[in-house]
Amino acid sequence: MSFSIAGKTAIVTGAANGIGRSIALHFAEMGANVMFADMDEKRLADELGASPEEGNIRFFAGDLREKLTVANLVSATMDAFEQIDILVNAARYVASSDPLSPDDDSVIELLNQNLVPALRLTQLVARRMIKQAEGQAEGQVGSIINLSSIAARRTHPDLLGYSVSSAALDQMTRSMAVALAPHRIRVNAVAFGSVMSASLQNVLKDNGEYRSDIERHTPLGRIAAPGELADAVQYLASEGSGFMTGQILTLDGGRTLLDPVAAPAH
Repeated sequence: MSFSIAGKTAIVTGAANGIGRSIALHFAEMGANVMFADMDEKRLADELGASPEEGNIRFFAGDLREKLTVANLVSATMDAFEQIDILVNAARYVASSDPLSPDDDSVIELLNQNLVPALRLTQLVARRMIKQAEGQAEGQVGSIINLSSIAARRTHPDLLGYSVSSAALDQMTRSMAVALAPHRIRVNAVAFGSVMSASLQNVLKDNGEYRSDIERHTPLGRIAAPGELADAVQYLASEGSGFMTGQILTLDGGRTLLDPVAAPAH
């Protein structure tokens, strides 16, 4: 079974930096047509140059918390590439929480950041996939991959909002997998531990002991490179995982095999 995604068209959100950028660039290198989507238009332009009109890369800037922006992203991708085969909901935000403060809105804010845009985009992209597959009797119609976190299964009060939004994303993955299975659209997620994302890089700059703390609580003893996550996402996007749906693939260097609840979870 092939792990190739060459000739497929993918939307990758959160693609201006860090993990999302790594996945989007990897997909493009593997021969896929890729729509890089992010809120940060300047960073997209800096990374990709002026909006490309040729080749297999385009970019779209907008706030995906807005329904109209989500619809415009789908339309822009269809205009550029005439189909959508893969969706990677890679946009994710991490913020600390005060679990005892009634004035702390981080749970609501992170649900609106991490869950709602992914759900809306999944719904619109799935409808497009179903429509473009009319008359296609067999084979994979589409693959949708959500980026989640092991924070969904670990207890860390300071990450309450992030943990709740990650757990909600996991359940959305399972529910949408069942709903879309009759249409031959697969939905999976990657729950990762410590990957060298842009946000983690910023944390490490301010806290030199944080890296050693992460490594000490990770059996493999290191922080993953973004490319390792990109490889896992490609597997889920390809027909090599054709009988896998509704699964939360864990990529954490063994972190969740250990017990300490206070270990950093991102």
